[in-house]
Amino acid sequence: MPFAPSFPVMLRTEDGVRIDAAHTPSISTDLGIVVAHGFTGSWRERSARRIVHVLSRYGGVVAFDFRGHGRSGGETTVGDLEILDVEAAVRHARVIGYRRVAVVGFSMGAAVAVRHAGLRGGVDAVVAVSGPARWYYRGTRPMRQVHWAIEQPVGRWAARVAKRTRIARGQWDPIPMPPHEAAGLISPVPLLIVHGDADHFFPLDHAQQLYAGAKEPKELWVEPGFGHAESAATPDLIRRIGKWLTTHPS
Repeated sequence: MPFAPSFPVMLRTEDGVRIDAAHTPSISTDLGIVVAHGFTGSWRERSARRIVHVLSRYGGVVAFDFRGHGRSGGETTVGDLEILDVEAAVRHARVIGYRRVAVVGFSMGAAVAVRHAGLRGGVDAVVAVSGPARWYYRGTRPMRQVHWAIEQPVGRWAARVAKRTRIARGQWDPIPMPPHEAAGLISPVPLLIVHGDADHFFPLDHAQQLYAGAKEPKELWVEPGFGHAESAATPDLIRRIGKWLTTHPS
């Protein structure tokens, strides 16, 4: 089955970064869904396009590449300034006519979606899939590999060559508010946290910490056998998320 047609869009953030995006329209709903990918991902990847295709049955979709990823400008700050990228996508969804706007983030995109909703607001629902609750987590081998890519010159070179991901040098200063704290600022906007019990990046305690930090309305879905982020998300899971979005807020 072919993917739903998408139309390229170039956005610009408040700090002047060009963001490569695409809009998959909806003519049957006033819901706009912003999709935020994971670290080293892209809206152009097949797994992301499959998610957009399924979500487009429930609302119009604005998918984009974070700064430093793919055809977007700038360098990734791995979850800090990326809230400005989400803000640009949310603003675009409003401008083109969507009355309600929800953000669905995966992995790093989940952390950014939570931080954006808590710190900037302006959204009507948030879904965090496979997201971390705190920074600097190195408890799994994949996350130790991620930190190598971020912190070592050869790692940044490898990410640029293999994944078209350009990583900013240096450390955060100041350290951004962690997702589990930002989650407490989202209410009364509904928050859905989705996490797999087979996630090889972030164990379940991250989802539980996010949920504990959030105020109502909030939900936690623990998905049996679900791995990590876009590559593991089944069409059935994405359909359930889409249905949730159509009723939150009611």
